[in-house]
This record gives sequence, C-alpha cells and structure tokens, in this order.
Amino acid sequence: MLFASVGFGGGSSYIAILLLAGLAIEEVRLIALICNIIVVLGACINYYRADMIPWKKVLPIVVMSVPFAFVGGMIRLDGGLYKLLAGITLVIAAILMIKPIKANSNSTKNQPLIDLPKLELSTIKRSTIGSSIGFISGLIGIGGGIFLSPLLNILKWQTGKVISVTASVFILFNSIAGIAGQLTNDININLKQIITLGLAVAIGGQLGNYLNIKLLSPQMVKVLTAILVGVAGIRFIFSNI
Repeated sequence: MLFASVGFGGGSSYIAILLLAGLAIEEVRLIALICNIIVVLGACINYYRADMIPWKKVLPIVVMSVPFAFVGGMIRLDGGLYKLLAGITLVIAAILMIKPIKANSNSTKNQPLIDLPKLELSTIKRSTIGSSIGFISGLIGIGGGIFLSPLLNILKWQTGKVISVTASVFILFNSIAGIAGQLTNDININLKQIITLGLAVAIGGQLGNYLNIKLLSPQMVKVLTAILVGVAGIRFIFSNI
C-alpha cells in the first residue's frame, strides 16, 4: 500500500522482510519479483489505456535492461554473499529514498504528460543506465525503480510524472525478466506462499493506488520505508563481516 502510493513496486522492502523472516534466498528473490509485478501491473495498464507511456523515451532504457535482468536472475549466489550484496543494495536504496530530491519546476500534480525541454540523454546513455540497473535488479530480486527514479530526477531527465510512468514500466519488464532468469535454474516454488503474499500485496497495492495515502505525505512514506530497508540492510552487511 505504501509503495503503490509513491509509484514503486516495493521489492526492496519485500526482500528485507522475507530475509528477516528466514526464507531461502531463491524464494526471497522469486517472491519479491512476483509481488513487484502484482503491484505495478495495475498502474502500467492504467498508463497504457490513458496513452501516458512515452515509448520513445522508455524503450531504450527497458530494451537493454531486460536481457541483463534475465542474466542477473540466472546467477545463483550463496547465502552469505547474497545477504552482503542485498544489504549494500538496501542501504543505497534507503539513502535514495530518504534523500529529498528537488522537484522539477514543471512537475506539478496536474502536469500533463508532454515532452518538455529537459536534459536529453543519448540512446547509449539510456541503454547503459538500463543495462546496469537491470543486471543488479535481476541479481538481487528487485524491480530497479528505486534506483532509476532518483537517477533520472538527479539528471533532470523529464518531469516527475514522466519519470514515474517510466519507472513503473521499467519495474514491470525487469521483474518479468528476472523471474524468467531464475526459472532457468532448479528452484523451489512454494505456491501457497506465493499466492498468500501475492494476494496481500494485490490488496495493498490497490488500496495504495486508490487512497494515495492521504494520511501521510509521500516524503514521510519514503522516510518510514527507508528506515525499515536501511536497518535491514545494515544488519545483513554486518552479519557477513
């Protein structure tokens, strides 16, 4: 519910919670990506129906991210190394969430989705960004939006709304590719667990989209989530030192 209200899938928090609960590494990666897909799918469908997806800008990022997310998903890590890498990833994600990013002057809540004179990244740069984040996403089991959105904001690439739409599409395709990569290996699939947690995030995601969390500001949501993710990340790092 919280992540859907601010435009993310929630992969980083799912990983933190599932690792703290003691689930097996491969289960954690698979479940986190499935939950990601469930949360962002509805938003992507709505964006598509409203013709809000800027495909010419999104495709160079997504096309290169998908094969690298697939490769990342294929790689199997032992428990200690995975927790160390996941811990580092979660701490970075927490910093990116909690660090306030100055909004673009043209990105108001009701700003129409149009091309504005923002920084134009070359196709090569967008492809490099997509492939790098895609590989990390598949390897750890996150959608990658938690890294993509802050980076594009820092680069002042486009309006906040365009970046939000781009991140949702990026998360969806990355998560699918990451799962496909994982399924090339022999992994344990706990259907009961997947269905139960999938239903939970489906309900939460719809509530988040509908309510838009009126009781908490988007920045407060990010701070609270960052604390959870950051504490878990630090714990995983120090448990491997």
